[in-house]
Amino acid sequence: MKRTHIIALIIIAIAIGAIISTLSDASTYASFSQAFSSEGKEYHVVGKLDAGKEMFYEPEKDPNLFVFYMTDNDGIEKKIFLHKGKPQDFEVSEQIVVIGKVVSGEFHAKEILMKCPSKYVEKPEKIGG
Repeated sequence: MKRTHIIALIIIAIAIGAIISTLSDASTYASFSQAFSSEGKEYHVVGKLDAGKEMFYEPEKDPNLFVFYMTDNDGIEKKIFLHKGKPQDFEVSEQIVVIGKVVSGEFHAKEILMKCPSKYVEKPEKIGG
């Protein structure tokens, strides 16, 4: 074989290895029970904000820590430690997806996605007045 063929095969092997390692690190959607049974593995957990519980955010002390409670789709409530600032319009979100992992029995999120009520949905018109 020519030297260029060997180099091309090595580059292809490295690319395949990189793709496989990326796929194994990909996080998956799960409930809190699954996330807490596999500590250290990253998950996407879908749920809703528990507005009745206290939220903690003191940007003067730590602008990259926001703590709140969330209930997943299975009804399990957990305290979430988001390592970012408090998102805008957080309280009006319909659904939340936290991306993170369980560390020492606590869910630490590095990212949050929110589904907020759409302001573009037409409101029904009043009939007769």
